[in-house]
Amino acid sequence: MALIVLAADKGAPGVTTAATALAAVWPRPVLLAECDPAGGDLAYRLPAADGGMLNPGRGLLTLGATARRGISPEQVHEHTQKIIGGLDVLAGLTHGEQAAGLTWMWGPLGRALAAVPRADVIADCGRLGAHPQLGDLIGEAELVVLFTRASLDHVAHLRERLAIMPKGPELGVVVIADPRQYRSSIDDVRRIVGGETAFVAGLAHDPKGAELLRGQWGGRLDRSLLIRTARELAGKLSSRVRVP
Repeated sequence: MALIVLAADKGAPGVTTAATALAAVWPRPVLLAECDPAGGDLAYRLPAADGGMLNPGRGLLTLGATARRGISPEQVHEHTQKIIGGLDVLAGLTHGEQAAGLTWMWGPLGRALAAVPRADVIADCGRLGAHPQLGDLIGEAELVVLFTRASLDHVAHLRERLAIMPKGPELGVVVIADPRQYRSSIDDVRRIVGGETAFVAGLAHDPKGAELLRGQWGGRLDRSLLIRTARELAGKLSSRVRVP
């Protein structure tokens, strides 16, 4: 249905946590795809549907190994795994060195993810800049969301990144904001970069909620600031992409 790319320009503002939280509360069927060329940790972070561990060797790496002649949307689900709660996950590379042999993959992968039948795809693309070939995947997205802290250095780097982002996908910004200054932090970032983007929204900085997201799915997690603000954000983002 639609490919939504989540990424950051600087540091580690929590893109993987945000991607997981958004996928957990997405209002339509969704696939969480770990597409960071530097490697990811979803296989070690999230519990499998049976309560055990996900297989770190199954996911993007196996998809790339079996798709040298191209990637079809139907192939993607052959390499996904389910976590507790029933969410489908395409686990990423386990370390950055694996990306060296898969430079060809990002464009075809983006086209396949954008056309996955009957589900939106949330792609965690990590930090931009170190892997230019990731631009081929980003160019296939319908919506690109850049995450930032509200600190001056993060927002300054973000503004520079926005100025060089390619035209095409709709572009938005999400502020990982301290709950004590939640609205004011979002408003401050909106004043600085709002003219460069379609929207500026927020997600609560909630370390306790992030820890719950690593394994304790249930009532306590639903009441966390992370999930409460993720529901609001998921509604905003899902409304901006087309539904066939």
